[in-house]
Amino acid sequence: MTALDDSAPRRWGPGQESSADGKAAGAHTETTATQPNSSGSDEEGTAPAEAGGVGTDLPDGFQVQIDLRCAKAGDFRYLVGGSPTRLLRMSDTALGMTSEDGRIEVCDNVTRRLARALLDAGIANPRPMFGPQPSDVTVVIPVRDNQAGVDRLLRALDGLAVIVVDDGSSTPVLADRSGAQVLRFDDNRGPSAARNAGAAAATTDFVAFLDSDVVPDADWLTVLLTHFSDPTVGVVAPRIVGLRDDGTPASSLAARYENGWSSLDMGPEESAVAPSTRTPYVPSAAMVVRRSAFCGFDESLRVAEDVDACWRMHAEGWRIRYDPVARVAHEHRSDLRSVLSRRCFYGTGAAHLASRHGDRAAPVVMSVPMAAAVAALLSRTRFGAALAMIILTHLAVRMRRRLGDLPSAPLVSAQMTGRAAGFGLLQAADAICRHYWPVAVVLALVSRRFRVLAVQVAIAEGVVSWVRDLLADPTRPPALGPLRYIVMHRLDDLAYGAGLWQGVISHRDPEALRPVISR
Repeated sequence: MTALDDSAPRRWGPGQESSADGKAAGAHTETTATQPNSSGSDEEGTAPAEAGGVGTDLPDGFQVQIDLRCAKAGDFRYLVGGSPTRLLRMSDTALGMTSEDGRIEVCDNVTRRLARALLDAGIANPRPMFGPQPSDVTVVIPVRDNQAGVDRLLRALDGLAVIVVDDGSSTPVLADRSGAQVLRFDDNRGPSAARNAGAAAATTDFVAFLDSDVVPDADWLTVLLTHFSDPTVGVVAPRIVGLRDDGTPASSLAARYENGWSSLDMGPEESAVAPSTRTPYVPSAAMVVRRSAFCGFDESLRVAEDVDACWRMHAEGWRIRYDPVARVAHEHRSDLRSVLSRRCFYGTGAAHLASRHGDRAAPVVMSVPMAAAVAALLSRTRFGAALAMIILTHLAVRMRRRLGDLPSAPLVSAQMTGRAAGFGLLQAADAICRHYWPVAVVLALVSRRFRVLAVQVAIAEGVVSWVRDLLADPTRPPALGPLRYIVMHRLDDLAYGAGLWQGVISHRDPEALRPVISR
């Protein structure tokens, strides 16, 4: 069950409207320049902990593809990207292992180290050529009172081992198909307990969790399983789209908004999954886990259990991948009340995560210089503009020094500083409209100046978000026009923010509201 700031990747994880990019609103200025050794690995970096004590070696034949956006002017010697942003200088030896289109194939220890370094830096994506077989997977379906959904899903899982966990349905759920078994709880224990029971009953090396209201594409499992040829990958998740996402128009404004901006849809870009990055978690509505990596869902949580599980597995050293090539369709809610009620429910999860994971659940993450620059810009005064320009110039100069002999370093530092400032503004706007809207309402009532600012921010952030989503996935026409999107977007914010404050008050712990302003 997805939780937190649930519009990722449009809105990242808790307070991370720009995690990698937004947190990089401060972290961009902390970019590190590293010189790979002859293997291409980062001499100054720290190797991630081995996942659960297993080896980290990539197998022969495994390939990685350098993100071409990281190669300035197509020059693979200097790679700028990742999260947080960093500069990697490729040695002549590393360049000799790289094809003209940026592909590297693992064939020995040197290419193995180079591929791993690029993957861990977030500058390359995996292109595995093989993986486990579907016979190595058991599908676990937690369900309560949704026999029709189970029947529909089972038809899409022909040939796979399936365990249906009936979580206290009023009428017992049946699985009328060979290869499927049913576990039944007499009382409702929650989706976490249901998934854990199914995983415990499975005997295969991999477990796929699918909710009863989803339908996967035909090749979803084949695509996801190839990622497990990397022995450190513990979880892989597909893109979750609307079940109506087939050209059939949705019937209501809320349904169209859900189909275009569902809390379960992590967007069109593949990525590694880690806290405080562009993709901080993946929803448990559809994911495949390595059983030896699975730490179990926290059964005390009815919300945010997927975020919590992802973060705990990441902390144990397991890597998590999001692959939007694999798609699973989800039957979204279609009426406004249920959509907003769900957003409010997700908002309550922030307090749970803040108590467990501290700063990772912060609503705002920014450096002191960037926070000062953003505050100055939001003052909408000449003095504020001048102060922001001084701060940003200082950050750009500092970054220019760190980029060293990178070609076009002045231009690159200016672009990255500007991008960081933009994400910093978006993060501030997100905080005003979403996380701290009750405070914003009070300030708007007593200050005309702030009231004007709040209206401007609400409109500007909505337009920018709509345009960014359009540019991120131009092959998919927007489900709503900008005006209707802004209205729904703001209602979404109000509902989520209400749930956030409800969770904070009920837990008597303000940690989920505490911004992180780092030096």
